[in-house]
Amino acid sequence: MKNYNCVIVLGPTAVGKTSVGVAIAERYDGEIISADSRQTYRKLDIGSGKDLQDYEINGKKIPYHLIDIVSLPDEYTVYKYQQDFYIAFKDIISRRKLPVIVGGTGMYLDAVIRDYQLVNLPENKALHQELENIPLEILAARLMKEQPDLHTKNDLLEKERVIKALEIIEAKKQGFDTTSINRPEIKPLIIGITLERKDLWDNILMRLKQRIDGGMLEEVENLHKDGISWERLEKLGLEYRYCSEYLQGKYESKEEFTEKLFIAIRQFAKRQETWFRMMEKKGVLINWVTKTKDKGLRIDEAFKLIDSN
Repeated sequence: MKNYNCVIVLGPTAVGKTSVGVAIAERYDGEIISADSRQTYRKLDIGSGKDLQDYEINGKKIPYHLIDIVSLPDEYTVYKYQQDFYIAFKDIISRRKLPVIVGGTGMYLDAVIRDYQLVNLPENKALHQELENIPLEILAARLMKEQPDLHTKNDLLEKERVIKALEIIEAKKQGFDTTSINRPEIKPLIIGITLERKDLWDNILMRLKQRIDGGMLEEVENLHKDGISWERLEKLGLEYRYCSEYLQGKYESKEEFTEKLFIAIRQFAKRQETWFRMMEKKGVLINWVTKTKDKGLRIDEAFKLIDSN
């Protein structure tokens, strides 16, 4: 891998990203960095699909990072993920291992691929509104004046990024500490895993039934008994939201609960696909590998992509 220093395996839910990532890590002496927003939380095991046994292959345990690192009811943010990711990435690289990033949380992935300018900023609604009302061309010129050595000129093409950069500059002028961890050099080979739509829906339904049978409702009920409010659990979305609602008696039957959750997960998968298309439109190269039931994992295609780069 002369042209890259890490591999990213992304795709919608239920396509088998983890097994691909683990196979890559085992073959190329790598370690996994998770990009799943809910697997960061301890005790969100069944509902988040935290199948830690999947990180063992051919008798070898593959090290993983950014799983089970925060406890409810605390909230984990994109800003915190970005900072933790950079720490893990630097650590893996320093030990001459290959970082293999695996997940489907689009914002987490995009934040590290395109280097979101995320900092703990003081709230300044007046400044933000003022900047929102100014045309992009004028904002870009102002940013270039303030920061003539701007290293990524593409930042000038997106108003949101220009506004954030100007807000950071203003906060620094007012004496606020806006320091963040320096971004390591990230040169990713990005592999996207897809499934034919019917196969994806079948996988989602099969996995959902397995999780329900495997104790997902009991997991959520125990979290609530441990003091986590229904409101906080619902904010976690999808499985945790619908399980919480079911346990509060908001569905007439388990069948209704299952069907509505199935529909919600399908809608979520579509939103993930939309996010990845947006990333591509913004210049992120994703090498898509189609997985089909009759042809299996097609892991050899992923290996060929890595070996040819």
